[in-house]
Amino acid sequence: MAELKFIFTGSPGAGKTTAIAAISEIPPISTDVLATDELADVKNETTAAMDFGEFTLDDGQKVRLYGTPGQQRFEHMWRILAEGALGFVILVDNTRPAPLDDLAIYLDNFADFIDETAVVIGVTRTDIATRHSMVHFQDFVEQRGLVCPVFPADVRDKDDVLLLLDALMASLEYA
Repeated sequence: MAELKFIFTGSPGAGKTTAIAAISEIPPISTDVLATDELADVKNETTAAMDFGEFTLDDGQKVRLYGTPGQQRFEHMWRILAEGALGFVILVDNTRPAPLDDLAIYLDNFADFIDETAVVIGVTRTDIATRHSMVHFQDFVEQRGLVCPVFPADVRDKDDVLLLLDALMASLEYA
């Protein structure tokens, strides 16, 4: 049985670690370290290498969940983690100053992988900031020539994270 490997990536603080923890059936493995840069004002810790969790599908197949560091200074880990992935969940924090620019960073850096797999966009903290609507994100993605699902997501909610994965798996079936 082929390994199902999905990547959670996106801007710092968007909820990658939280999303994996929400659905992982094992205690998530995290490489969080004390945030000492500009992120220290936003959160206490940041992922330095990866997060890891597992989830079992109804047919018994294991899904391996990897979370990338959000900060660009750790981007050397992005390609390492992306190798062999079947799909990508990009999380974007709508409270950040330029969430569409943040999204562009991850779409650009993972473009080669996304072209061969599938991607779904989860926009977090839409309850706090209404800077951009889902229509803005969908239009932005389409202007870049991509067709992919875009959802608001509360990554603390298991059902929201499962919706992202369901959409990703459906995208893979029709790719």
